[in-house]
Amino acid sequence: MNINNEFASARLTAGQLNAIVKKMGGYEKALAFLSGKITVSEPIRSWREQDGVIYFTVVSNRKTGQEWMDYFTSKGNRISIRAKQLLLSDDFKNTITNKVVTEMAVLKGMLFNDGDRTIDNIRAEARKRNWSAPNAEDACLIRDMFTDEDLKTMGLFWLITMHKPIEDSGGGPGLLSANRDGDGGWLRAYCDEPGHRFYRGGGFAFTVSQVVLES
Repeated sequence: MNINNEFASARLTAGQLNAIVKKMGGYEKALAFLSGKITVSEPIRSWREQDGVIYFTVVSNRKTGQEWMDYFTSKGNRISIRAKQLLLSDDFKNTITNKVVTEMAVLKGMLFNDGDRTIDNIRAEARKRNWSAPNAEDACLIRDMFTDEDLKTMGLFWLITMHKPIEDSGGGPGLLSANRDGDGGWLRAYCDEPGHRFYRGGGFAFTVSQVVLES
């Protein structure tokens, strides 16, 4: 068979064709596309990946921990009990800034051997790259910036912001994290224990550079 003479849709099933039309918004939108009234383009990503490292930029907005909790709840995101404790702490309050532009980099867990994926080793790798600890508020900016689908595209189940640890109500050091758990977006908290080993399916966010916008 001469493939050049095939219909472009010859190897698509009826179900796949139906899914394409649905993806475009239905029958009328599909006809509008065919007539040139609307176009389809790939969405522009708010992040880039290079050599296994993900880069993006966030801008702080002076939200308090309580304001972030109210905001995420209104969006349908969920917050773990431990993350709430960190958000309401004085230590979190002391990290709040406004109009600070932070370029961030994420080390993917896959960059480390399974036995070496510890807090100490991850921070040591960041220091080699001259990266520093982010503000705790950056975890909220990350959760707001990226959907669970974004995290999935990145190949991540969770993205921990490697800020200075904040004590929870029990005195344990915690780190805020954006998670996709299959039941909707979460803001969670992980314990900052030097010997704790992480799974390869996560990422660890650090600060590359910061600039304060003029008022």
